[in-house]
Amino acid sequence: MPIIYEHPLSPYAQKVKISLREKGVDFEARLPSGIGTGDTPDDFMKGNPRGEVPFLRDGDTTIFDSTIILEYIEDRWPSPAMLPGPPAERARMRLIEDVMDCHYEPINWGLGEINHFKRATGDLKVQIEQRAGEQIAGLHRWLERELGERDWFNGEAFGWGDLSVIPYVNGSLGFGFAPKKGSALAAWHARAMARESVSTTAQESIDSVKGMQDVSGAVEAGLFKREYRDHRLEWMIKSGGLDVVLKGLEKDNIRFTPDFS
Repeated sequence: MPIIYEHPLSPYAQKVKISLREKGVDFEARLPSGIGTGDTPDDFMKGNPRGEVPFLRDGDTTIFDSTIILEYIEDRWPSPAMLPGPPAERARMRLIEDVMDCHYEPINWGLGEINHFKRATGDLKVQIEQRAGEQIAGLHRWLERELGERDWFNGEAFGWGDLSVIPYVNGSLGFGFAPKKGSALAAWHARAMARESVSTTAQESIDSVKGMQDVSGAVEAGLFKREYRDHRLEWMIKSGGLDVVLKGLEKDNIRFTPDFS
């Protein structure tokens, strides 16, 4: 049975779990010990030099990076296919996934920094949240255009494009930024949430938030270090949170991707 090292809040892990569930593949989900501290002293790091979730262990095979994991799942368990047949449409699904992972993810992540981890308060919090709302609205408009008159981003059937979008739309919904009422995106969201693979994964994410009441105190004490990698760092700075980054560096409660060794 494949093992997925994950955190239920991770949209990268969510899309992997949705794919496996759509294909009817049983898997074991593990929460790495010490996740978020930069020190995970179990087998999570073996074959996983970036130390990020999700991480797949399938027998002797180990794979990190959610997109490459999805590719492996598609090759390993090809039915039902999550990618459409025509090359142009397959490329379109991968483009949608890339936009979600690189442009949508840091917005939700940043909102988590502000609301769960209390990185900013007062006027700065308002400023960053306002900017996040504007960015989410723009992405929702882009998604509307990509969806067009289709029922699914994939076309006639739920697939790669849909499982790549739903974790991010749900993430921002949790911060009060929902698809516009009556929009095609809102109708798509309702259809997606009616799927067992999606609703189960979403509920796991919701349940995991219940244990986050004191995470801001752990961050302040330097016991919990959030990873400010590439697009996340860019987003925080361009959205007005340079002081958040500087304070995190000063207090040593942020981290970056580890070096390979």
